[in-house]
Amino acid sequence: MSLRANLSDVQPRSMTLMVALGLAESGTEVSASWISGAFVHIARLWPLILIAKISMILLLGLPFTGGGKSGAALLAAMIAIDLMLTFLPRQALFRQRMPHVQNWLMLPMVFLSALSFSLWLGTQPRAATDTLFLAAVPELAVALLAVSIFGDRRLLGVSYFLGALMVSVVERTGLAQVGMMASCVFVMLLATLRQATADRDRAIARHQQDLRAQRSDRLLQEHERTGRGWFWETDRQGCLTYISDTLAQSLNLKADALIGRPITDIVKPGDRKQGDGERTLGFHLSARTGFSDIAVCAAMAKEERWWSISGQPVFNEYGQFHGFRGSGTDLTEMRRSQAEVTRLAQFDSLTGLANRIQMLRSLEQAVADRHGKPGECTLMMLDLDRFKSVNDTLGHPAGDALLRQVSQRLQRVVGERGLVGRQGGDEFKILLPGRHDQAMLAHLAQAIISAVSQPYSIEGTAVVIGVSIGISACPQDGVTADALIRNADLALYAAKGDGRGVHRFYSSEMHADAEDRRQLEEDLRRALAADGLHLVYQPVVSSKTETVTGYEALLRWTHPVRGPISPALFIPIAEDTGLIAQIGDWVMRTACLDAAKWPEEVRVAVNVSPTQFANPGFPSTVMSALAAAQLAPERLELEITESVFLNDDDGTDSMFARLKSIGVRLALDDFGTGYSSLGYLKKAPFDKIKIDQSFVRGASIKGNRNSAIIKAIVSLAEALGMDTTAEGAETQDELALIRQLGCSHIQGYIYGRPMLFEDVMVRHRTIGTAASANGFKSSRPERKTMLRTVAIHHDGHVYAGRIRNISPTGALVEGLWNVPPGTLFAIEIAENQLVNATSRWSKDDRMGVEFASAVDMVALRSPPKSMAS
Repeated sequence: MSLRANLSDVQPRSMTLMVALGLAESGTEVSASWISGAFVHIARLWPLILIAKISMILLLGLPFTGGGKSGAALLAAMIAIDLMLTFLPRQALFRQRMPHVQNWLMLPMVFLSALSFSLWLGTQPRAATDTLFLAAVPELAVALLAVSIFGDRRLLGVSYFLGALMVSVVERTGLAQVGMMASCVFVMLLATLRQATADRDRAIARHQQDLRAQRSDRLLQEHERTGRGWFWETDRQGCLTYISDTLAQSLNLKADALIGRPITDIVKPGDRKQGDGERTLGFHLSARTGFSDIAVCAAMAKEERWWSISGQPVFNEYGQFHGFRGSGTDLTEMRRSQAEVTRLAQFDSLTGLANRIQMLRSLEQAVADRHGKPGECTLMMLDLDRFKSVNDTLGHPAGDALLRQVSQRLQRVVGERGLVGRQGGDEFKILLPGRHDQAMLAHLAQAIISAVSQPYSIEGTAVVIGVSIGISACPQDGVTADALIRNADLALYAAKGDGRGVHRFYSSEMHADAEDRRQLEEDLRRALAADGLHLVYQPVVSSKTETVTGYEALLRWTHPVRGPISPALFIPIAEDTGLIAQIGDWVMRTACLDAAKWPEEVRVAVNVSPTQFANPGFPSTVMSALAAAQLAPERLELEITESVFLNDDDGTDSMFARLKSIGVRLALDDFGTGYSSLGYLKKAPFDKIKIDQSFVRGASIKGNRNSAIIKAIVSLAEALGMDTTAEGAETQDELALIRQLGCSHIQGYIYGRPMLFEDVMVRHRTIGTAASANGFKSSRPERKTMLRTVAIHHDGHVYAGRIRNISPTGALVEGLWNVPPGTLFAIEIAENQLVNATSRWSKDDRMGVEFASAVDMVALRSPPKSMAS
């Protein structure tokens, strides 16, 4: 146990003892300095004792020199002792002693003072002392004066009485002396014990009360200091008489500056809208009624602060009103927290947009019946394209930053026209109240697509994404919130299926399309599990030697019911469902195993999806496939699209370095169709650039600019030391142009269609790697199938005909029989759009016509109103 704990136990007991012995005033906490002060008080009054003794001697008529030498010595001793009692307690040396030392120094001196006086009286002649009240009156008188000076210090009184009466009893042993002494001692002891007991109980109660008061003061001070609450008090007029410093500091004022001001000056009046009702603070103060937890707003604070105030009126014992006394707490943080909780309940914490709950509530209100009619509104569902690759490659913090920027762009485009919300992940909603025509909605959707598709800067990296939009409207597409959401989701599904980066309006046929896509997804999973996929290989031919230098592995799926499924249909499904990684690994292993059986100079090219490229374990997959097939790394060519550079960062550069360290070749696929091609070509370690077929087809047609683009790409590749492969060559004139422009390799139907592995092996066994061109002599513009009724003007007559297919330079027309070649016509192919044409051939009711000038194919999307059939 510590010393502090021991002292805490000893102090109450010592105090009780001191009180009982008369060394402390009742209810007073004893200390050394206090006891010293008590003895100094006695010393200041002790000269009265000496004066009383001398006065008694004179009153009795006793000579100072009586009693001989012993009497003179006793008188001198008495005077010396009384002088010591007068001056000694005042000395610093005495006052520095411990309390019990001071006490035991005073007791003998008090005893000797009374004893010396009694002894001196005993030395006087007996006749002189017997004549005055049996010689006890002088001693008792002085003793009573001494006891009055001692006060409650009873031990000193007892000591003096003993000294005063002892000589009288010894020298005069009569019954009077003995009875008087016994009576005095008994009465003194009885009174002392009773008073000591009462003082002890009173001191204990007062001590406990003081402790409670001190504890309460500490708790209140701590309560105020921590800022959890504060206290206030007013007078009868409602003016502040006390205010906690904590509250004053929150108002940037001192407490003294608020004293005397009405309490209503520091708060704003109650507001019914805030939930205070009529029973505001001012009402309670004027009605003098108690109140509890009234929410008020601070009037003098620089920022908005809220308090909860409680108070009770104070009345005296006569029922007179003295004012109010109460407490208060700060509600500011709680109100802010409540506001934040409310905000989080209605708004997305990441973007600040309306969240799913608020959007659903707003949509339900927008479609609610009004006067028996459903509401009018439009719902747009948005899904970001290529966001997942950003999140996977740059990390979730970068993905969050991208979502915040997207939300800001959406709000800028939509503005006050509607409510923008985040559905979750990379999905957003836009709610447009009221009726809107499709032209306006299409314009808004296109503006959103354009804004979202602009490049972003995320952590110093340029990022490009897109967005697809599905649109449904109330009441034509549904009259409930669930119906609108479902139909907008179907429209979004159609937009993503149509190539993404577009918008689609809901139509009833989309239900069948969605069900068809869902069924295809299930069938694709089963096909992957049951080896239902297979590879075909299209030859890549050297333009100089006309030999096969490699094959591109192309994925195919033959559905057991539907037959061949286009990769353009099932590859996006695989990407959306996450199956693309598993499919990519299978393609890599299968292609390497097949290529190992070809001649050593023949390579195999495998397409790599952005998801595979972003996987840190992709190089290990490549090495595993090469090792399993025992295929030399330089015989594997990885074709990578420009989309991997959408998140151009250190991870992309590291992946290129790891792949090149394996020894495989890298080819840039579909060059020119992506973003910032020239920016990354200067640092990416490609061995080959593949020119997209969109530049090859039609390049030989007069007036086409594709040949200039191909020439520029070839020059760029030669400058960078890279090979080039032209994709999609089909005709002899395209082949001649490609060779003329300097492409090192050619891939297209003119050298062969994709073939099965078995067919590749048969070809190698029969003709080896030799290749021969086989195709049409010249290319013609791409034609579009069409069935449109048109008006044909000839020599003042108008004939009705139908266009079967059309290209910018000509068309196949039905309805006119045996038209001579060279006949001139004017064909009204669209409303207010005439084009001059010449018949080139005719058979029965069909003829081929050539337009005098190129036709704008975009303008032919909708049929003329007067000719539509």
